[in-house]
Amino acid sequence: MAEAALAQDSADLMLSVNNIEVVYDEVILVLRGVSLDVPKGALVTLLGPNGAGKSTTLKAISGLLGTEDGEVTRGDVIYNGVNIANGSPEKVVRDGIFQVMEGRRIIEDMTVIENLRLGAYTRKDSAARIKEDIEKVFHYFPRLKERTGLAGYLSGGEQQMLAIGRSIMSAPKMILLDEPSMGLSPLLVKEVFEIIRTLNKELGITMLLVEQNANMALKHCDYGYIMESGKIVMDGTREELLNNEDVKEFYLGGGGEERKSFKNLKSYKRRKRWL
Repeated sequence: MAEAALAQDSADLMLSVNNIEVVYDEVILVLRGVSLDVPKGALVTLLGPNGAGKSTTLKAISGLLGTEDGEVTRGDVIYNGVNIANGSPEKVVRDGIFQVMEGRRIIEDMTVIENLRLGAYTRKDSAARIKEDIEKVFHYFPRLKERTGLAGYLSGGEQQMLAIGRSIMSAPKMILLDEPSMGLSPLLVKEVFEIIRTLNKELGITMLLVEQNANMALKHCDYGYIMESGKIVMDGTREELLNNEDVKEFYLGGGGEERKSFKNLKSYKRRKRWL
């Protein structure tokens, strides 16, 4: 879908989030009618400042809201034609969606191989097939093959590679990536994003990427959404967003300090995707 408008045919969509609201602790409204589409095989990014609701959106898809007393109280999360809103996280993984959490969340007291095998926990494949997929991970992350000890001794970049490799071990149709560049040096950020795009292209894994490094995310994505205060305020193809003057000012370092967010831009009219 690169350089093209977002697919409109529902048959081409792997995921469609339709006007969802999310409430925490039965009283705190965090998402306020969020809608977004992810076509099959695409790499879509969700951008925005801290507290915008990006991670909450991923958890609404992966079923992890319940672990934090959160709930989708309105709207649908349609994955391959089925509404999975408030579904079981285990079932969501079995159905093909794996979330790579912010902060990596690898098991430091387990070896690299053990962490990778943990990613295949929900699979019913043979040991030989799982071993083949471990070698596939090592093909894309050769540095991990050289690290046979405990995962806690890996560098930050290597831990991020392991977290992504572990997601591949679940044989996913779709991967949700939450802030993969967090805490990494610029050189490692570039390397991790190149690997993410390679996995998307060569393995055909659909991806939804949450990121604050807007320059890097827009360089590699097909389509992007910008979120502020629990709402989608803008969306477009990679080229449309990269060339948008307001996106340049707010997110790409192309403007001054006068404006702080889209909600202060009087001339901007948010395009609604629902009634």
